[in-house]
Amino acid sequence: MRARRTRQTARLLAVSAVAALCALGLTAPASAADTPPPGANDWSCKPDSAHPQPVVLVNGTFKTSYENWLTLSPALAQAGYCVFSFEYGDLETGPIPDSAAELRDFVNAVLGATGAKKVDIVGHSQGGMMPRYYVKFLGGATKVDDLVGIVPSNHGTSNPLALAAGATVCPSCVDQTAGSDFLKKLNSDPETPVGPDYTAIATRYDEVVLPYTSAFLDGPAAQVTNVLLQDRCPLDITEHDQAPKSPLVEQWVLNALGRKGPADPAFVPRCVSTG
Repeated sequence: MRARRTRQTARLLAVSAVAALCALGLTAPASAADTPPPGANDWSCKPDSAHPQPVVLVNGTFKTSYENWLTLSPALAQAGYCVFSFEYGDLETGPIPDSAAELRDFVNAVLGATGAKKVDIVGHSQGGMMPRYYVKFLGGATKVDDLVGIVPSNHGTSNPLALAAGATVCPSCVDQTAGSDFLKKLNSDPETPVGPDYTAIATRYDEVVLPYTSAFLDGPAAQVTNVLLQDRCPLDITEHDQAPKSPLVEQWVLNALGRKGPADPAFVPRCVSTG
């Protein structure tokens, strides 16, 4: 328990440090921001019949795509998917509607290059929530087959550092604060518009999206699956930042992408913890 509190404190301090760096005009090196993760952005890749939708990876706040998807991107490519990722919103700190417009343009580019009719989207944290704005308000409902959110901030967070960071240099942090005007608009009925299938993956040990149940979505079972990692693997202690690199999360993502509809709520993964 003491070790977990130490990790949580370190995470909160890291968020504050990143916000302070951004306030001084310091961001990730251009080389890091411009480097896609392994397996991603082969613009000659053509989807096959077994994997008809290319996968667009959407990273979380303060993250480069390379760091966020270092593990999952090559796993998806090895599984046979065409994988794409991009940077957006000044290290994902910009207003979320603006970032959703960037996602719209990137999806259009992916569809044009691959010839696919739709994409699947897998996103972490803000990247699991922001695509819902694209789906609901920017025409994405007809272009997204699966939306898989890994610890997504679907209903925001009560973490006080979100608002503190937003007061300085992070409009997206304000948007992700529980009860924000942005989230009220996003989650107005219908919360899960017809079009994509939605899978939301949460962990009981999320120290960023608070409470962890904020990740879950309302919608019919045929269209929405909410996954709590510990329901299947009680000993798993995956936290927020670890989630995109978790072998357990990877299994749920592949299950969601590999079937019609969202992830199978009866799926029994192999329990492997990164905690």
